[in-house]
Amino acid sequence: MEDKEILGYIDHTLLKAFATWDEIVALCDEAVRYGTASVCIPQSFIKRVHEKYGDKLTVCTVIGFPLGYNTTHSKVVEALDSIEAGATEIDTVVNIGDVKDGRFDEVKKELMEIRKATEGHCLKVIIETCYLTDEEKKKLCEIVTEVKADFIKTSTGFGTAGATVEDVKLFAQNIGPDVKIKAAGGIRTIEDAHAMIEAGASRLGSSAVAPLIGAKYGL
Repeated sequence: MEDKEILGYIDHTLLKAFATWDEIVALCDEAVRYGTASVCIPQSFIKRVHEKYGDKLTVCTVIGFPLGYNTTHSKVVEALDSIEAGATEIDTVVNIGDVKDGRFDEVKKELMEIRKATEGHCLKVIIETCYLTDEEKKKLCEIVTEVKADFIKTSTGFGTAGATVEDVKLFAQNIGPDVKIKAAGGIRTIEDAHAMIEAGASRLGSSAVAPLIGAKYGL
């Protein structure tokens, strides 16, 4: 794969707590110029971004972020509110406490509610791999497949570690054929991006890689 092709895999991301409107605009301008898969931005900016850029951008946002322990109702409301504002891709964090307690029926029930609320839109499920055992990761691969989410995603980028090649490979071996993989967290170089794609990722969450590629090709 040529480096330039990686741009189409990237959710160009800015989720820091102190992000400003000027920074969001700069991110979106880069995304349009580079042709990234989407921008991943906080919910509070969705409406303004949608009004400014319209169909030039695919807008992704995060719900239950970054800790996952919001109630199911609040996550559903976040999802519906985000879609109404103009987001077409929703990344939700699982209830990690329920996962650690083995309450997988509750995890599945919540994700089914969110899937229902986001019907017709892309849903990515963040499982935050840094806190989980391999067996928990495998069980979540099964659940994400059963609820018909579009992607399983490694990380928020706010945990103790981000994406690893090993976890992407584990996902690839345990998800259903209709589920894709998003690697996110700590993907800072073009080499990192290649490694994740080669391992099986078809989407990358990153703030750093698109500008590196853009600079390389003079975009």
